[in-house]
Amino acid sequence: VQLQASGGGLVQAGGSLRLSCAASRRPFRNNAMGWFRQAPGKERDLVAGISWNGGVTYYADSVKGRFTISRDNTKDTVYLQMNSLKPEDTAVYSCAASRTANIATRHSGYAYWGQGTLVTVSS
Repeated sequence: VQLQASGGGLVQAGGSLRLSCAASRRPFRNNAMGWFRQAPGKERDLVAGISWNGGVTYYADSVKGRFTISRDNTKDTVYLQMNSLKPEDTAVYSCAASRTANIATRHSGYAYWGQGTLVTVSS
């Protein structure tokens, strides 16, 4: 496993969680990174993305103003701070490394995928 997501769990609506995605075996410092989520019966969608140096970020409309993506290249780790969580945020969250230094919005733009972490938001 080259990417490992962690930090998921059960939280009440309005609460917060911080997800981490740690790279092992090889660094992804020159790659843009993305957080995806997949709810039961739905497609996997890009939630947030960050360029190789953190200078550019992308957020899906559904999470703008609530989620923040960041990265620490010295630790080969990407984070997703999730605030004001809603029941509709319930999903398996996965991190992925883009094929380039720039954010990709399509699945095909990502070459490496990590195992997901489950986030459950209760109402």
